[in-house]
Amino acid sequence: MSMRTTPGVRLLPNAITVLAMCAGLSAVQFALNGNLNGAIASIAVAAVLDGLDGRIARLLDATSKMGAELDSLSDAMSFGVAPALTLYAWQLQDNRVGWVAALVFAVCMVLRLARFNTLLEDADQPPYAKEFFVGVPAPAAGLLALLPLILTAHFDHAGWWADQGVVMVWMVLIAALAVSRVPTLSLKTVKVPPRLVAPLLVLVAMLAAGIIVFPLISLAIAMVVYLLHIPYAVYRHNWLAKHPEAWEAPPRERRAIRRRTQRMGLRPPLRRSVAGAARRVRRRYSHPNGPRRSWRRLELRRDRNDTNR
Repeated sequence: MSMRTTPGVRLLPNAITVLAMCAGLSAVQFALNGNLNGAIASIAVAAVLDGLDGRIARLLDATSKMGAELDSLSDAMSFGVAPALTLYAWQLQDNRVGWVAALVFAVCMVLRLARFNTLLEDADQPPYAKEFFVGVPAPAAGLLALLPLILTAHFDHAGWWADQGVVMVWMVLIAALAVSRVPTLSLKTVKVPPRLVAPLLVLVAMLAAGIIVFPLISLAIAMVVYLLHIPYAVYRHNWLAKHPEAWEAPPRERRAIRRRTQRMGLRPPLRRSVAGAARRVRRRYSHPNGPRRSWRRLELRRDRNDTNR
């Protein structure tokens, strides 16, 4: 019997999706009991499982429409409802405006996922569009929203980042990034040059060591680095939109195109160079203590009689 028709194989990706949803919703229970580390770990585990279910489904050729819908519902619960309720149970229970911020975050996550599903069905996108997400993806937004909680759990005290106003503003800002049109890089399409494979593996090993020894602060640093990459993603998206010749080019040719366009952009205008050359000629053929010679006397302009010969 082929792998495509095996019921157990087709069930595996959906089972991972359900586990991701259960892990995400468990964060609310941990937050209600005051277990901040458990709440953060639950959302992180949900993000890891969310990244695995789709890849396993494609690897096993077990994709289905039901699996896609279940994945969207799981993301809405794990990275929309669960972070909002976790932050509300942790810090915003006695604030009515805090419930409004939690609702805004959850609704924005659902809208972001709905737009993502519609973009998957849009066949009129340019080839470079697959390299970017439109807005911050739901797993990243869910973890970014927990950044005040992560800092509090790491330093074991509530600093200025745990103030109710800061938490509410932070939730609304992350929700706005999720539903915005700001492009962010898709790690699934990032191509690493061969010469950078070894340094990248070293960085991965350092990140793994940091997560094992200092898990919370390593996660916080990773979230800050993710936010800092957004300006580069915007620049890269705008550059690709203006250079159709680089859409299908491999990374090496794309870098060559970028260097060539940068050199062309730094070249001075022609009028300025001609004017500078004329000033150099004028200084060269003019006496320092005497009057300037005319262009006709310098024989730089032909006489009319010479042109008639």
